Formats: sequence, structure tokens, C-alpha cells
Amino acid sequence: KHLMLNTNGVRLAKDEAFVARLATYAGAFEVYLQFDSFRENVLLTMRGRDLREVRRQAIEHLNKYNLSTTLVVTLQKGLNDDEMGAIIDYALQQKCVRGVTFQPTQAAGRIEHFNPETDSFSLTEVRQGIIAQSPVFTAEDLLPVPCNPDALAMAYALKIDGEVFPLTRYVDPADLLTNSSNTIVYERDPRLRDHMLRLFSTANTVDTVVPDLNQLLCCLPQVSAPNLSYENLFRIIILQFMDAHNFDVRAVKKSCVHIVSKDLKIIPFETMNIFYRDQEKLARLAELRGERIGII
Repeated sequence: KHLMLNTNGVRLAKDEAFVARLATYAGAFEVYLQFDSFRENVLLTMRGRDLREVRRQAIEHLNKYNLSTTLVVTLQKGLNDDEMGAIIDYALQQKCVRGVTFQPTQAAGRIEHFNPETDSFSLTEVRQGIIAQSPVFTAEDLLPVPCNPDALAMAYALKIDGEVFPLTRYVDPADLLTNSSNTIVYERDPRLRDHMLRLFSTANTVDTVVPDLNQLLCCLPQVSAPNLSYENLFRIIILQFMDAHNFDVRAVKKSCVHIVSKDLKIIPFETMNIFYRDQEKLARLAELRGERIGII
């Protein structure tokens, strides 16, 4: 089992003792840290507050205790989509960070004046932006995830002695993607195929990913990493949400990320904000929005 804390980082920044206590759960615990931008104007627009110092202090504490962390970037077209490369570079320099997840915005009630013709941000556009802005990852590295290639793309790399090695550089790209199935395939070496399919899985946890990586590296003699640990892992994920404008029943049925509701129903992650958002949260959002424009 694996527990992930989804947080804006405020308490992590203010309370080092809290971070130290969380670190005692290391091995089955990870922080999912909101990290949208390095710019004040972007944070004020997206979060209503300049959170740069909060993020800096939170990362400092997480680095101190080496608590596994994923930076989570909500991308809004024309606002912070030019920062993807800088965020990846920053993440690679942090001891505690194991990867970056990019989530394009969805029109699910929180974005005002959303125009689907100009504001929608597809997985393909995010992927192209990463390729253009990052010197580390190329088109051959960012691959569709087998369980739901329409909504998820992923890249794995190893951080070894200050260098970054995308794993897909050691596999012939011709063996990775086929236009017919639009998914990852590894045909020439059954062992390699099995290891890579397990690696490119949303079910991976701290306990499973390192053994899978070690077994994969046995098939890739070009990579020398005898003392590999989770600290050496770096992962890029693009997670495409759905809204009323891009809803796709076929993709929902293929969803491999789920949320358990209060009544213990399994809800596809992509549809959570469209159909199942807590009514109390929706009411509170309306109240806050009214206060901001002076209605309440």
C-alpha cells in the first residue's frame, strides 16, 4: 500500500516537525505538492496568493528529510505553459523530488470565463511544450501509458552522479510505439516488454518501482547503476482531465486512476469533478466567489 499526501505546502513550510513526522512513514509515503509557477502574477491569478516563499520553504524541509515528493503543475494556456521546462530543471536539482506531474486545466466550475475554443489544453500540446522547453526529454521519451493512452503520458529517467538518463534512450524507439494500437509495445525481448509495461503503470509504488527498474536495467547493459534506489528515479507524467467539452466515454472506461467516494464507490478520476464533486465544496466555492465580487 502507498499513501500520497495532496497538499498546497502551507503546513509543510510552516511546521518542520510535521515534515519530520511524515518522514517516519518513508517507504510507503509520498508528497504530492502543488507547484504551479515561479511567477507572482501567475500564482495570484491561479491561487489568489503569492506562494513562492511557501513553496521554497516547503521544498527546503522536504529536502532536509528527503521525503519523496512529486511536483504537481496545473497548466493554464497562455499563463504558465511557458514554465514547463524551468520547472523540470528545478525539480531535477531537488534531492527529494521524484518527478513532475502536469495537469492541464479543465472546465469543472472553478475557472471563470472559460472558452473551450481558445483555453482548452490537450495532452498533445503539453507534450509538445515539454519537448520544446526541456533539453532532457524528447518525443521518444514521453510515451502513452498503456492503460489509458488518451489521457496519460509518461517518461522515466534515472538521476546518476548529476546526470539524467531517460530510460527510453536505451530502447529502439521503433519498438516502443505503433500507430495501430496507440500504446507501448516491446516485441523483440519478452523480458524487456514485461519490465517496461510494469514500469509504465499507474499502479507503481515506492516498494514496486525499484525492483522493476533493477530488473529492467538487467536488460539494458548500457546503463550501469548497481546501487539504484528510489532517489535515483525521476518521472514526468501528463494527466489529461475531462470536462463537458472533451468528455469521452471510451476514455472513461479505460481510466486507470480512481477515487473512492464517501459511500465506497469507485469513481474514475477523470469524471470526479464533472459528476461527483462534494456538494458542500461546491457550495463553499460559490460562497467564496460571491465574497470576492462583493455579492455576499
